[in-house]
Amino acid sequence: MSLCLQSSALQTVGGVLIAIIILLVMVTVHEAGHYAAGNLLKFKINEFAIGFGPALFRKKRKNSEEMFSVRLLPLGGFCAFAGEDEETEDPSDPALFHNRKPWMRILVLLAGPLMNYLLALLLIFTLFFAYGQPAYSLYRVAQTQEFPSQYCLQEEDIILDINGKGVYNITDYITALNGKQKGDLVPFTVLRDGEKITLSVMLQSDVECKNLSDTQPILRAIASFQFDEEDPSGNGGLKGVSVRHGFFSTIGRGVVYSGKIGGMILQTLGELLTGKLALTSVGGPVTTIKVTSEAAAQGLPSILTISAYIGVNLAVFNLLPIPALDGSKVVLTAIEWIRKKPINRKVEAVINMVGFIAILLFAVLVDILQFV
Repeated sequence: MSLCLQSSALQTVGGVLIAIIILLVMVTVHEAGHYAAGNLLKFKINEFAIGFGPALFRKKRKNSEEMFSVRLLPLGGFCAFAGEDEETEDPSDPALFHNRKPWMRILVLLAGPLMNYLLALLLIFTLFFAYGQPAYSLYRVAQTQEFPSQYCLQEEDIILDINGKGVYNITDYITALNGKQKGDLVPFTVLRDGEKITLSVMLQSDVECKNLSDTQPILRAIASFQFDEEDPSGNGGLKGVSVRHGFFSTIGRGVVYSGKIGGMILQTLGELLTGKLALTSVGGPVTTIKVTSEAAAQGLPSILTISAYIGVNLAVFNLLPIPALDGSKVVLTAIEWIRKKPINRKVEAVINMVGFIAILLFAVLVDILQFV
């Protein structure tokens, strides 16, 4: 094997290891949120585990029955509250999960997604302060005589705002421009040669985006890009750059950026449910590791970016009212709070089990579709 192939193989293995570590950290932080809130509110905890499967290491907490463990499969973890999912010898124990007040249980359930979001926000701040806010600039801009130059974007323009609203990801471009017609004038704020300028850009074609992945109409409209399926390397388009802002602006933009990521995740789910977006547009754990390992190969800024996306994704996804997820458990607990009597625990356990199996099968399905 040549040195070049050896180096490539090592990079691939290193990228996969980094991806697994990122996922493990994100899941552990999520479970640590549940654990911290549970400890604070005096819930009885049987075990806090990093990973799934057979235990490689187990240790009992001093003066407690609580167990800490590290397990074989590094793609998960759990915080097992006493009385949450299993029958107990003493169901009257006030420290059991279902015997605590509903508002306490809701706080414990929300603490996991909250920790994911806070970690993602910390990563975003680190990214923005160390490297700048991710943005897009134009490259290989097509030359056209049809539109006056004063109404056209130029090569290397970095796009900051459209219609007076900041653009953080490609969904912002679609939101700002979708449905507009050729010849419409749209205000853009760009960085050109280090100077911030505002100009009216005349759209060079109609914008009709079918879904969040349909970006070609945007690129045709703002810079008359043409696309050659046989030679995509010759296409013009948007390339990633970074833009630095002042301290307080960076803080504010970081918070907005996290919200944009969450919004994009919800939009994606909405388009999946309505059929606008194909299942092949999303992936499960295997696809996530693949994409994350590819990002890791591009350096620390990409690692911070993909980690922030995963953190917000976990926070938003776990808050959805899907059985087995924290959001569903919050809804069921709120119903119990309103009814002032518990839901049948066996029924709740069945709901959560069915939800867990459905999520697992969906994750396997979308991963398989990526390779079919």
